Amino acid sequence: MGKTISEKILSEKAGRDARAGDVLVCEVDYAMATDGSAPMAIDYFNQMGGTRVFDPDRIVFVMDHYSSLSHRNTTELQARMRAFAAAHGVTIHEVGDGICHQLMVETGRTLPGGLFVGADSHSVTGGALNAFATGIGSSDLAATMICGRIWLKVPHTIKVVLTGRLGPGVYPKDIALALAGLVGADGATYQAIEFSGPASAELDLDGRLVLCNMSVEMGAKAGIFNADRNTIEYLRARTMAPFKPAEADADARYRRVITLDVSGLTPMIARPHKVDNVGGIDASIGIPIQMVFLGTCTGGRIQDFHQALRILETAGRIAPGVQLVVTPASREVEAELRRDGSLGRLAATGATILSPGCGSCCGTAGPIPADGANVVSTANRNFKARMGNGAASIYLASPAACAAAAATGFITDPREIEERLR
Repeated sequence: MGKTISEKILSEKAGRDARAGDVLVCEVDYAMATDGSAPMAIDYFNQMGGTRVFDPDRIVFVMDHYSSLSHRNTTELQARMRAFAAAHGVTIHEVGDGICHQLMVETGRTLPGGLFVGADSHSVTGGALNAFATGIGSSDLAATMICGRIWLKVPHTIKVVLTGRLGPGVYPKDIALALAGLVGADGATYQAIEFSGPASAELDLDGRLVLCNMSVEMGAKAGIFNADRNTIEYLRARTMAPFKPAEADADARYRRVITLDVSGLTPMIARPHKVDNVGGIDASIGIPIQMVFLGTCTGGRIQDFHQALRILETAGRIAPGVQLVVTPASREVEAELRRDGSLGRLAATGATILSPGCGSCCGTAGPIPADGANVVSTANRNFKARMGNGAASIYLASPAACAAAAATGFITDPREIEERLR
């Protein structure tokens, strides 16, 4: 019987034949932690008697959850990260460099066929590059930093077959939200989601990153795509490291197969306070919005801001009473937006531009919504108090739909504005 992508990668990393349900000890290619998880991992590292890391070139620390204006306690935690990194030769990305998941992709560390673990649940993002990428806890990270290995149970796999073609005003974020509504917040618990089908192959890397990122919102251990020409071309521009893509066998066994025709999708929205509380945007039109957030590891890339800017400039304004917050996912993204003029044009609309990082997403590095405020965001989570205020309500949508809300002051179908461009 054939194997899924996950079964192939984890078998390779364990050095033995394995199937879904097997428990393995696997060699890790890279381990990553943020300023939200590394300080605890350092504590565990010391408690475990760690004296040196297994390979400093394969451990990455990223300061993305807290800004340089954070509370004294958080800056002290970041200082501990710097001290540990200096002592052990670990790579560290400073405040303002960007979001960990974006950086792991941009720097060519996430490779097809690799095993990548991160002490952040959205580490699943790396599956867009045909890696088995997954989130772990700080104690597991500490052990991995010492020995370079981790134990994993090989997950069963859900195969998601994407067919058709996205219509005008519908984007990869809408696919991700539709799947979250279909599968449910726990419908893929400790399973891998393997994306395939003709519409899957047509998605560019940014779109694949969105789908893999949000697979964890369905409970998945990993989300993963096949490697193709787009994958190879992206990596060849960023790394000379060798890699070995993994592809599912034709007779691989899946726990479940879901077929979604994206041609039938309309703009989607996740309503407060659950990611799987999803419906078409038409049912939410007219809800007043006080804050719009463009950024995060699901909506902070170049094409996301281009998508939003088209809407904002077509509408001609930000509606009175709406705060628009813009946060690029990395310095590379920020630099390109400056180069092509997009960042200046966003600022000209009245947007508040923050330095690269997680920003307002988790309520620790950017503006916090007011009591009673309705927020529409390109983020991946809308749990109560996610953005730092439990008295606010968060809606999730595509960059286009977020921009449409910023332009009108209420939830709006972005197609109404995009029609003026055609």
